[in-house]
Amino acid sequence: MPATRPQALLFDLDDTLWPIAPVIAQAELDLHAWLSAHAPLVAARFSIAELRERRLALLARRPELVVDLAHLRRVGLEEAFALAGEDARHIDEAIRIFLATRNAVTPYDDVLPALERLRARWRLGTITNGNADLDKIGLAHHFEATLAAPKFGRAKPDPSIFLAGCAALGVAPEAAVYVGDDLKLDVIGAQRAGMRAVWLNRGGSRAHEELGIVPDAICATLDELEAWLHQLGAE
Repeated sequence: MPATRPQALLFDLDDTLWPIAPVIAQAELDLHAWLSAHAPLVAARFSIAELRERRLALLARRPELVVDLAHLRRVGLEEAFALAGEDARHIDEAIRIFLATRNAVTPYDDVLPALERLRARWRLGTITNGNADLDKIGLAHHFEATLAAPKFGRAKPDPSIFLAGCAALGVAPEAAVYVGDDLKLDVIGAQRAGMRAVWLNRGGSRAHEELGIVPDAICATLDELEAWLHQLGAE
């Protein structure tokens, strides 16, 4: 029996539509510079690396915080402010400073042209565990539905967030394709929800072989994704 023709595409965001590591690195630099000026006791006591280590330790103690990474950062800052004896009233602005730079992303070169073509043929949506703001980034108009773990209450690879994304676009899971860079969060999560999953492997990794994970397709770019979709007879 032939596979259901795709009617919708849902995308991960960070490291799928744009590189995130340099963005987070710059956001943490900007945050620490702001702390130096406005919460100097925190900046003097904790380096960027130490704040990161404390945040990872916090996540290990409270794994439920993975569903909202901005809240995780806030709780980490609350602990750091308390330990440093700093005024907690600065925390709201500290988070705002971080998120402003965190949303200053630069899409991969293939993304904007591909999204214009893809949305002419398929219904598009996004599902993310992060806190990117597509309105601020300027990409919201490409997508009919956007789901983020902090608002939904569950994070990938939980199948429920994938099913909710399909429901938001009005398609059955077998008629939807999920595209993401993370084998465990994106590929396994989407497949467990009954979707086809494309691993967007921009760096040529062979991690799927080591992990024994079998994506429905492996693409290095969104141009390759389009070619695969056309091979399915989905044009």
